[in-house]
Amino acid sequence: MTHFDKIVSRYGTYSTQWDYVQDRFGEEGLLPFSISDMDFEIPRGTKEILSQAVGKGLFGYTRWNHHEFKGAISDWFARRFNTTVEEDWISYSPSVIYSLSICIQLLSKENGKVVTLTPCYDAFFNVIKENQRELVSVSLRKENQFGIDFSELENCFKKIKPAIFLLCNPHNPTGRAFTVEELHQLIDICNLYRVAIISDEIHMDILRKGVEHTPILSFKERIDVPVVLLSSASKTFNSPGLGCSYAVIPDDNLRERFLSILKGRDGLSSVPYLGMLALQDCYDHQEEWLIELNDYIDGNFRQMDELLKDTPFITSYTPDATYLAWLELTNLPVSMDKLQDILVHQEKVAIMRGDTYGVEGKNYLRLNLGAPRQKAIDGLERLIRGIQQATGK
Repeated sequence: MTHFDKIVSRYGTYSTQWDYVQDRFGEEGLLPFSISDMDFEIPRGTKEILSQAVGKGLFGYTRWNHHEFKGAISDWFARRFNTTVEEDWISYSPSVIYSLSICIQLLSKENGKVVTLTPCYDAFFNVIKENQRELVSVSLRKENQFGIDFSELENCFKKIKPAIFLLCNPHNPTGRAFTVEELHQLIDICNLYRVAIISDEIHMDILRKGVEHTPILSFKERIDVPVVLLSSASKTFNSPGLGCSYAVIPDDNLRERFLSILKGRDGLSSVPYLGMLALQDCYDHQEEWLIELNDYIDGNFRQMDELLKDTPFITSYTPDATYLAWLELTNLPVSMDKLQDILVHQEKVAIMRGDTYGVEGKNYLRLNLGAPRQKAIDGLERLIRGIQQATGK
């Protein structure tokens, strides 16, 4: 048994996934595998750092623009990904989606077009729409293990002349970690058609054994258009409730415009103190915890494959990255509505339906395996029973 097997109740913590599961699924008390946070405690050392800070009881306005914060990020990219991120390129941001919203405003005009690969993280739909931009989707090729159809992408760029290409790498929900060759092709097409690149890399640390993540800024010298990398320690170390992310913006002018909006228009010059401390400690001292986490999640995927291998109507695969399983039910002889009704009301389990992430996901479920194995097995067994009830097999 490892410390990741420890089950800690999240009820009473105002947890979106647990306390408010009824908001999305219409029923309380479900076993949830929905929102993409984990059911693990943060690293022990980080918890001690935060406990000491809480003990001091001082939570005034806090500065983020210093070496301890930006150096932790820069060193993490150098150590984990062999990628140079200058400290001067880094800005605090309250969330990746906030940064994305501001960058969309800065890199495109109202009614401008933003291209992304679908299915995609559902927040992308909302943030693009609410900024009065148009999302244009290019479907990932399922038959090519969710690869990019570069001919389709280039034709799209020729036809619609987008301002921005929005990359999610590793990709949510499919779990693809795009290869160096794919990123090279993507950059070359963006250069050719003068399309800015925004890369959401919040899932960059959760990788299967033997898989590597390559940040978009590894190719900075190859990129001739504006480029921004958005990320956070929160997905990796399960601290989104502490509120701290960052934007990496190499271009001085673009970064100054971003900071002007962050600090001036939106009044966000002060970082949440505990979020900043957590990021610094996790990046500086908790790499071993991450290695153990990845090993544990690899084990959850192996357990999933074992449980589902003989289950009809459902196809599983182990993704390159993330703790999110993307399960195909293309041949299910009943509707997704009927299956969800059984899962929610009879099996009392909450699993995200794939069409949340676009039409390409209509025959899929997204199941969060960032949890103790006992919970993962329980949820998968409920899913199997739900399919059996729905199909009579």
